[in-house]
Amino acid sequence: MDPTALVGRDDDLGRLRLAVRRTPALVQVEGEAGVGKSRLVRELIDTDPAPVLIGYCQQLREPFILGAVLEALRRARPGLRQCAELNPVTAALRVAVPELADLLPEPAAGTGDPMFDRHLLFRAVREVLAALGPVLLVIEDLHWADDGTLQLLRFLMADPPPELAVVVTYRREDVAGGIPLGTAYRPGAGVTSELLRVAPLDVAHVRAMAAAILRTDAVSAEFAAELHEQTAGLPFVLEEVLRSLRPGVIADGAAARRLSDGGEVPVLLRESVAERLAALSPEAARLVRAAAAFATPATVDLLGDFAQLAGDRLRAAVIETLDGSILHDDGTGVLAFRHALARQAAYTTVSAVERRELHERAVRLLGRLDPPPLVQLAEHSRLANRRADWLRYGEAAADHALAVSDAATATPLLRRLLAEPRLTAEAVDRLGVKLGEAAQLGLDARSSAAVLKRLLVDPRLSASARGEVRMQLGLLLGRQGDGVAEGRAQLELAAEELAARPELAAKCMSALAQPFTGDTPLHLVAQWMRKADAAIDGCAEPELRISLMANIVGSLAAVGDPTMDERMADLPTVGMTLGEQRQVARAHTNLADSLTMVGRFDTARDHLRFGTRAAEESGALYVLSTARSTAIRLDWFTGEWDGLAERARPLLVEYRELMAVATELSLVLGLLAMVRGESATAAEHFAETGVRTPRDAIAHIALGGSAGLIRLALRDDDVVLAVLEADAGMALLRRKDAWAWAGELAPAAVDAYLAAGRVHDAEDVARSLAEGIAGVIAPFAAAALHTCLGAIAEHAGASGVEHHLAAAHAYTDLGAPYLAAVARERADARLIADGGASAVEACARSAERYADLGATHDAARCRHLLRTLGVKTPSRQGRRGYGNTLSPREHEVARLLASGQTNNQIAEILFLSPRTVEQHAARVLRKLKLASRREIRGVDLR
Repeated sequence: MDPTALVGRDDDLGRLRLAVRRTPALVQVEGEAGVGKSRLVRELIDTDPAPVLIGYCQQLREPFILGAVLEALRRARPGLRQCAELNPVTAALRVAVPELADLLPEPAAGTGDPMFDRHLLFRAVREVLAALGPVLLVIEDLHWADDGTLQLLRFLMADPPPELAVVVTYRREDVAGGIPLGTAYRPGAGVTSELLRVAPLDVAHVRAMAAAILRTDAVSAEFAAELHEQTAGLPFVLEEVLRSLRPGVIADGAAARRLSDGGEVPVLLRESVAERLAALSPEAARLVRAAAAFATPATVDLLGDFAQLAGDRLRAAVIETLDGSILHDDGTGVLAFRHALARQAAYTTVSAVERRELHERAVRLLGRLDPPPLVQLAEHSRLANRRADWLRYGEAAADHALAVSDAATATPLLRRLLAEPRLTAEAVDRLGVKLGEAAQLGLDARSSAAVLKRLLVDPRLSASARGEVRMQLGLLLGRQGDGVAEGRAQLELAAEELAARPELAAKCMSALAQPFTGDTPLHLVAQWMRKADAAIDGCAEPELRISLMANIVGSLAAVGDPTMDERMADLPTVGMTLGEQRQVARAHTNLADSLTMVGRFDTARDHLRFGTRAAEESGALYVLSTARSTAIRLDWFTGEWDGLAERARPLLVEYRELMAVATELSLVLGLLAMVRGESATAAEHFAETGVRTPRDAIAHIALGGSAGLIRLALRDDDVVLAVLEADAGMALLRRKDAWAWAGELAPAAVDAYLAAGRVHDAEDVARSLAEGIAGVIAPFAAAALHTCLGAIAEHAGASGVEHHLAAAHAYTDLGAPYLAAVARERADARLIADGGASAVEACARSAERYADLGATHDAARCRHLLRTLGVKTPSRQGRRGYGNTLSPREHEVARLLASGQTNNQIAEILFLSPRTVEQHAARVLRKLKLASRREIRGVDLR
């Protein structure tokens, strides 16, 4: 972990640096404990050229007048050595700071007047500071300063040395009377005075700090939001929490939920809170203990009832806890702890006996409210060991959460209820089925799947409920990267167990009918598709009927079934209940994904908009996640690349646990990296698409990943690797027999086979593709067939131009500009081979097409070809008129620098010399006003 990371303090640090340079200056840095005052000052010290003298006020100090300032002066020895002559008055410091005695003048006789001697001491300090020239004096924790130190600081700043800057840090809540310098202070004439209040970090900065400390980019927004709630954005608390996590933790949604379940409070935080509680009056301490047990923010009156305090005793206790910043008021009379971990730390100080009494009292108190706060009642009942109430309130709370689509509240409640060892068989059945239903809505599939697995071997689970629980488990396993095959097996078993419940059996069948998952051949999937389809007409329950349609219609569209348009028209557009609306959302989102797969991009966009809106309205979080990843892939195909990688990366972090979503996002990020020449990054993303584990993959995504790896190998002239990847991808495609999904893989495989001289294999791919898409609606694969035939014709010595032009027109009709540009470039290759003006024009057009899209590497390749033809390409490098803004070429270099590429790597990507790249890099840093290449990573280059 990196404890030195300074996040979210750029503005504060800028103000601090500016103030201390406008000497003489006094800067008061104010903020609560743990907010990062000292860390901010340390950053100033590390970067400020002036000599620094730093002293620390101590909380548990022995009597030592001026202690912090005199400690700071001990560090002045190197500077004083350079002073030719010191004012005689500085001799007064020989006894106070013996480390400087040999550098100070001989002392005069004391006056015997303590007040006069102190005045001499103050003057001596001032003269030493003046002799040092430019100097920064830092006094930390001024709230613990002795009166003499405060008097000295006021004396200094009334008439400070001209090159002195003083920085003091303090916590206002711990300052006597709330006045940091002891009495009202007004700066002397010409003194720069700055009050810098350091605020807690916001969620975005908590996320950035967590990423820096954990050394990972995989910090989800959910994890960051939970961290922010737990720590109130206090860097000290945040760092302590992150230190307590196990090494290598993935900071994703599941980790956020584990944090919210509560964990051990970091030791330093626990000790800090305990120390502050020990200083409270008995009434204030009782109020804090009550607030800790109550757990949720509460009004003063409610918390007073709970703590059994009233009148003046309650008012005094509230004031004391607010003044000590233990509790805080949000301005509406509601009291709460600053952060969740502070509450947990305070709760550890409550004895077991008092805890139970408090939770018993909370149940009685909250039970009188209308409507009753069910989640709170459930938790207080559990902690009070009122088992019957805990089960009753807990299930009611979960039911209410599901009624409002709050799966994040319902699922942990149900998991905890199922962990009760003395549940009746009836309760196990009921709660198990509810957990499965709740888990389908949310994002934490893995935790709920583990509970359902254990439940299947629980003897209390009845045979009638077992099939339904197994079905829910199979559906959840299908979302996990290592659970697709197991999930399918569980669904097949569930279909048998649910034979007596035909509607639920049909739901299993419709899940098994989806062709995307794993390497199950299409003809086996089709058997389930026919059975599930036949059940739709006989299904009387509307929600289940829409659910079956969502699976079947999406599956038919995915394989290019000719009846898809007719079936699509039958899909409902609105549900009469919340459950029906969730299924409507799923139906249209599934269909959008399937239409994207086969290349019907415009129609896919229409269904995606509708499905996304319905998912948002109905709280179907998993459906929403798939909608977002489909939108990312659709944007890739249709050339909507502006900011696409920046949109995809955080989603990948958010949905890392959801295999179907994560692999699709990885594929798009790999494709974007590939067209920008970032081969290593592209390869890493392609490897995460399921290409190595087809049995547990989303097949069409894995096929896209194989195509990407083939292209990377061919770019590196590694024909052997390209063929190996082609063989692996084609093996999956042939096993699935889903040729409508061959749009990305088939052209890449043909190019690999031709490069290796395996003409027969290339021809076999084209022939199989033509046969496989005959009679189906698969415009993407049909366009790819033209590319395959063009490549084969070229290899045989023919032009192949007509096939590549046909592909370019087909891709253009689909609305896929990059694929159209690639096909057009291949068509123009013949002109380039023949030379002449038309070749130059063709190549220049290709370069511009790629540049407009953002395909940096492809554009650079075309420009490089023009240079080899002796054609001077239009300059893209800092032409007159760009001034201090980046030129297009400089922007390309800046983006590659930000991704961590070296000059040599950038030179390869952009087909430039390392020297040229070095010049571009220097201009980029100058224009962006950056001191080093490392700093560019924090710059928004969009």
